Amino acid sequence: MKASHLTLSSQLKYPQFWLLGIAAGYIAIHLTLIWKADNSSLLGTSFLCWMAIFSLIWEKRHSLNLESGIFSSFFGLSLIALLLVKSISLTSLGGFLYLSPAIFAFGLALMASGFKGLKQYRGELLVLSSISLPKVLPLSLIDISLLTAKFASLILWYTGFEVARNGVIIRLPTGSVEVYPGCSGLELIFQMLTLALLFLLMFPQKGKQKIIVPIIAVTLGFLVNSVRVALMAVLVAQRQMKAFDYWHEGDGSLIFSLIAVLLFGLLCWFLLGRTEIRNKDATESSK
Repeated sequence: MKASHLTLSSQLKYPQFWLLGIAAGYIAIHLTLIWKADNSSLLGTSFLCWMAIFSLIWEKRHSLNLESGIFSSFFGLSLIALLLVKSISLTSLGGFLYLSPAIFAFGLALMASGFKGLKQYRGELLVLSSISLPKVLPLSLIDISLLTAKFASLILWYTGFEVARNGVIIRLPTGSVEVYPGCSGLELIFQMLTLALLFLLMFPQKGKQKIIVPIIAVTLGFLVNSVRVALMAVLVAQRQMKAFDYWHEGDGSLIFSLIAVLLFGLLCWFLLGRTEIRNKDATESSK
């Protein structure tokens, strides 16, 4: 018992154990707040990102340069302390849940490696920052409501419905829906972009695939949400308001998110399969 106590005491002298404890504590707080906010989409994305980033950091832990100066450590610790105080005194969760992961990761990286060592975590910081993009970018730059309304109307027209559009309002003979910014699919698009960046971080691709993967992910998010908007327009026209509420704000909206993620997962599986085949052919040709 005495030997194990000494071992634990000696381990606690190393900074990586304190950093690990701080990270684990904040991740638990962040996921708990999302769960209380009942934001299932963000909860799934955040959980996946945190676990993947933890795995990546753990794999390269022996090669990390954990040297930070007094100013960097103090600045990073101050950022984390402010986040924790804010978490305790929150009156409205809102954009804080989206912004805080990137701020926390930046502060923790400063504590671990200082400003000079931030480049060691650029991939992980980029992934967490992508979660906050919908809340950081000006709404005037990212409002795609009109584009979503146009494409949803096109889907309805191709499927045989008598549809007319006036700006962001989609009109059917017996009802109409208005595509607000919150229904434009922006959240799903950035969720898919985050997954694409995470995939590229865990499974580095070469050449054009680095660009193609994010483009396909964003396109899938937009297309799937446009189909959802078209479906809701049909439900309103048929006076199916309970079904409309289900697909609009209920679990039905999560089903479309799941469909987009599954389609992107098939793409990733295909790309990994092609990479494995190329590596196998290169190995056989070199023999």
